[in-house]
Amino acid sequence: MRIAQVTYSTKPRGGVVHTLNLAEALARRGHDVTVWTLGRGGDDAFFRPVDPAVDVRVVPFEPRDGEEVGRRIERSIETMRGAFDGAGFDVVHAQDCISANAVGPAIRTIHHLDEFTTPQLVACHDRAIREPVARLCVSAAVAADVKAGWGIEPTVIPNGVDAGRFARAAGPDGQASRRRWTDELGEYVLALGGIEPRKGSIDLVEAFALLQSERPDVRLVFGGGETLFDYRSYRAGFDARVESLGLDPVILGVIDEDDLAPLVAAASALAFVSTKEGFGLAAMEALAAGVPVVARDLPVLREVFGGAVDYASSHTEIAAALGRALAGGGVDPAEGRSLAASHDWDDVARLHEVFYERVGREGDHGAAIDLQDPDRPR
Repeated sequence: MRIAQVTYSTKPRGGVVHTLNLAEALARRGHDVTVWTLGRGGDDAFFRPVDPAVDVRVVPFEPRDGEEVGRRIERSIETMRGAFDGAGFDVVHAQDCISANAVGPAIRTIHHLDEFTTPQLVACHDRAIREPVARLCVSAAVAADVKAGWGIEPTVIPNGVDAGRFARAAGPDGQASRRRWTDELGEYVLALGGIEPRKGSIDLVEAFALLQSERPDVRLVFGGGETLFDYRSYRAGFDARVESLGLDPVILGVIDEDDLAPLVAAASALAFVSTKEGFGLAAMEALAAGVPVVARDLPVLREVFGGAVDYASSHTEIAAALGRALAGGGVDPAEGRSLAASHDWDDVARLHEVFYERVGREGDHGAAIDLQDPDRPR
């Protein structure tokens, strides 16, 4: 098959990571895959090298000072729509709201549902669920939310994980790279995804303030944070709360790809206290490295992680769970390693093949497809 995978950014966000790994796995299975993306701020390549078997098309998208979020989203859609050429592709697969609005009839993966107030974003979000020719989700919990809100039942194909990369970073060969981080940071709790409302960043600093009275030697480290949205007011609230609590977290910003796995593997725990998630890739990568994870108690994370992580929601619960992880009294890391290793990208690509073929024959009809028996909807 000739397959176009379309994403909105070159930066390391979860949906972009998914797009690249899926594209590479499909190419390994013999498909002709092209990834289309917007190159924001002069980017002409993705945040990491892409397998040469995958063709990459980066559409320039220049920033405009003072542009409000709604207009930036509209312009992103217009720019991709003007550049994208779907002729000759057997499958066009949009991985986000912007792409789904830009490329015409397409399959869409709904990684998670957002709640917007800006009219342009509300309309974009709704169209990107209603108008695709077929829909996928990476968890049953998100698929259930789509069904409840729109009366459409997406097919579920869970995310893959590059478990081997994070396991190697935690092994003997990764010792020097890990030491670089521990020499700089000491013992630390890591949070990935930047500082934003959906990641529960302020909740985490509240919890960490409780923990630090018992473990003043441990630091709180935030990594990542590239986003289209304007979280300056939330960041201001975060900074004010950090100051009032007397904390001194380390804010690393976007992490170079070569540094990410050692940063994760060197952490004493990963705090994953998002208020909304579609799957939880960063937590799964931490488990692959044998790092204990403290996750907010959400149905989607219960579905994905089962008993492999420690769940907590209140500030007191999060602090206590982090304390257990730091003391070595949390969940057995072997369970997490096994779970992460079970999410293989080649298996994910095979399931996408089945889905693409079925949609190509019959369409989606708003019902989930049983990928074990592609001739029977469920």
